[in-house]
Amino acid sequence: MILWGPPGCGKTTLARLISRQVRNRFVPFSAVTAGIADVKRVVAEARKLRPVDGVPVILFVDEIHRFNKAQQDAFLPHIEDGTIVFIGATTENPSFEVIGPLLSRSRVFVLDPLGTDDIVRILERALPALDRDVEVDEETLAFIADQAQGDARIALNALDYATSAPGGERRLTRQMAQDALQKRIVPSDKSGESHYNLISALHKSLRGGDADASLYYLARMCEAGEDPLYIARRLVRFASEDVGNADPQALALAIAARDAVAFIGYPECKLALAQCVIYLALAPSSNSVYTAYAKAADAVNNEPPHSIPLHIRNAPTRLMKDLGYGKDYVYTHDTPDVTQEFLPEALAGRLFYRPVEAGFEKELAKRIAAFRKRTAESGSSGKS
Repeated sequence: MILWGPPGCGKTTLARLISRQVRNRFVPFSAVTAGIADVKRVVAEARKLRPVDGVPVILFVDEIHRFNKAQQDAFLPHIEDGTIVFIGATTENPSFEVIGPLLSRSRVFVLDPLGTDDIVRILERALPALDRDVEVDEETLAFIADQAQGDARIALNALDYATSAPGGERRLTRQMAQDALQKRIVPSDKSGESHYNLISALHKSLRGGDADASLYYLARMCEAGEDPLYIARRLVRFASEDVGNADPQALALAIAARDAVAFIGYPECKLALAQCVIYLALAPSSNSVYTAYAKAADAVNNEPPHSIPLHIRNAPTRLMKDLGYGKDYVYTHDTPDVTQEFLPEALAGRLFYRPVEAGFEKELAKRIAAFRKRTAESGSSGKS
């Protein structure tokens, strides 16, 4: 099996409890410090002992994602023949960090972060074991548990440090707990799954028009030290993809936010990003630009390269003029009421951009309708 969960949620503890329950020999080692030689040594020992009692060794590999492909491959034959029972633990998504053959032979169990109440219970059980003559009230325990953010190890270390401080204090205060915890560190995973989950949550919250949720996910990333230019780039993309011409000012504001980020950096740029996020969340939404470009790109990639009409081709030489390049082109500024076909003949009348009835796109829809009306009245053929 593979135990997948955040730090301090009990992966190693759970593996030890399983081993104790089934009464197997338990051999732990960390992928941070061990290698294939260690795996071979454990397997060789398991092979010698198994004929004696018939019990396979439980091999617990912490941080399994730290092993490369070749190192993970080394487990496969010994799992297949039952020499070892494999339990891996990882904080990373096994879909990306564990090889397919090992993943297919394992069952993945997802462990969630511990809740505040769970950690309070752990701290209450730990107090007698610490054997310290210190009083701790529920409020202080709850404070430590909340600051630990689901990581029991952080909470236990803070409790141990706070209650062992010299000075003969008989009561653990909130300030003592705060000193033991130091600054609350926001979990950061700039290259793993949570990195992409957070930016996805921000994008979808913006698209859904929820300014509060958008601000929350922005703050999660900023307080964890996410690259602010990465966030700004995504906001620029969002301004075109999900707001578009429904509010053309959105792209200008997103570009301004990007410039502010590059100009002043952390921590001041957080407000520029927040201003942009609020505006984008509350702007009228339209993905017409996104879908219009997708349709145009589809025509380019899946149809022949249709010939550009002669009348809108460039004619810098005499030969090109003789061939009809630029012939009958109508200069629009001099004759605004005269329409002409600009698309290749095979695409004449094809509609790529369809504005929605939202924000400024209502005005663009009127302009397009007027253009098409003039085209129809001038006798140009069209198809939708």
